[in-house]
Amino acid sequence: MKTRKELIDQALTSGTLPDLPQGHFIDGAFSAPAAGRSMESQDPGRAEAFAEFARGDAADVEAAVASARNAFEAVWRDTPAAERGRILSRAAALIRENAAGLAVVECLDSGKPIGEAEGDVQGAARAFEYYAGACDKLQGDTFPIGPDYLGYSQHEPVGVAAQIIPWNFPISTAARGIAPALAAGCAVVAKPAEQTPFTALRLAEILKNAGLPAGVCNVVTGTGAEVGAPLAAHPGVDHITFTGSVATGTAVMKAAAENVTRVVLELGGKSPVVVLDDCDRDQALDGVMGAIFENAGQICSAGSRLIVERGLHDGFVEELCRRAEKLTLGHGLRNPQLGPVNSAEQLTRVSGFIARARERGIEVATGGGETVDPETGKGWFFQPTIVGARDAGDELVQQEIFGPVLTVQTAEDAEHALTLANNSQYALVAGIYTGDFTRAHRLARRLDAGQVYINEYFAGGIEVPFGGNKKSGFGREKGLEGLLSYCRTKSVAARI
Repeated sequence: MKTRKELIDQALTSGTLPDLPQGHFIDGAFSAPAAGRSMESQDPGRAEAFAEFARGDAADVEAAVASARNAFEAVWRDTPAAERGRILSRAAALIRENAAGLAVVECLDSGKPIGEAEGDVQGAARAFEYYAGACDKLQGDTFPIGPDYLGYSQHEPVGVAAQIIPWNFPISTAARGIAPALAAGCAVVAKPAEQTPFTALRLAEILKNAGLPAGVCNVVTGTGAEVGAPLAAHPGVDHITFTGSVATGTAVMKAAAENVTRVVLELGGKSPVVVLDDCDRDQALDGVMGAIFENAGQICSAGSRLIVERGLHDGFVEELCRRAEKLTLGHGLRNPQLGPVNSAEQLTRVSGFIARARERGIEVATGGGETVDPETGKGWFFQPTIVGARDAGDELVQQEIFGPVLTVQTAEDAEHALTLANNSQYALVAGIYTGDFTRAHRLARRLDAGQVYINEYFAGGIEVPFGGNKKSGFGREKGLEGLLSYCRTKSVAARI
């Protein structure tokens, strides 16, 4: 097995890696697509293709769902919970053993800095570790319905669970959905984003090597229209977990409704970071920088709206600009502080927001332009950008940009900050920086968000339930709530 350095050097020199997964992963093995087609995966740091992968269609989805259904009914739902836990635990260990290779592939596919990719891989291992320990903790209740009766409930796996995975956190999002689904006793059909297919395929292979029976985890690659849509509409799917845009999530929910299929949707965000005058200034500066510039701002829960109290505003924003201007840009394998955006399409989208803002006469405090890797002159890069908002209805405040762009709003006091924070169609997460712990928790109670961070953005981990309100979706992933998403409750009442 090659070292981290050897893999990085090889990828930087050749522009690719050998032995990348070929075909879909169906019924425990890699298989060619039914139509024999392939498509390219792009390296965002170079804006060039680095590999090909299978371009599937409805026939491949049909095969994967059939495999999952058979594995669920014949093997997996009746596999003892402790054994399921042992398999997931071995998978966690194998992810860690293969961490270097997984991280380099993730970096090439998504563009993110290798350090961030390595963190994502460790997070994926932790997800399998966490749910491995939860497999045999799924306990029902008893009901006090009188001395002549016995009442109890039990959690059963829902069946075949589809996972439609986004391109911004490919292995992280795959793991946080696949691990609890398997822990609950479900079989899985996963569809990774067409921009980032490879770590989901490798994860399926790792699960097989950990002892997962054939057919329990399947991966079909291809476009949303050709694979995602038929998967969401398939009558043999019992549950769908989707992470992505509001528009696509709406389409998934409509397709699922035809079969009355249950769904969990984690959609967009325009998350506020409230910074009050009494905060630890350096702590807040560090938090705001990480909240917006990690993964080049391509995070559903990115802190893309800074709401700063007026007394702190000017000096705080000036320091943010200084820090942003010092961030290093480059190919993810050289571990810069800011990597590229994922695609030419996404770069055009981000640029459009800033171009329209300038047309409206809005001043960009720093950044605001497309750029390239300074070492190679290639790649899809956008400068770290900070821009002020003139009014709360501006698209910079209301729309998800999904890039390294921070919109700044000014609050007169904590109450005004709360009003600004809740003035959004989204309600995924929110951050608060203040030295007053009582005020922090009072604000947290009134913020409309699925998760609130206090004095550390992105605090928490796999143990903490995650999901949104409003147009950010519904349902929860992570934590024990994420496990229950893949269960149905059966109640039994018996006269004795």
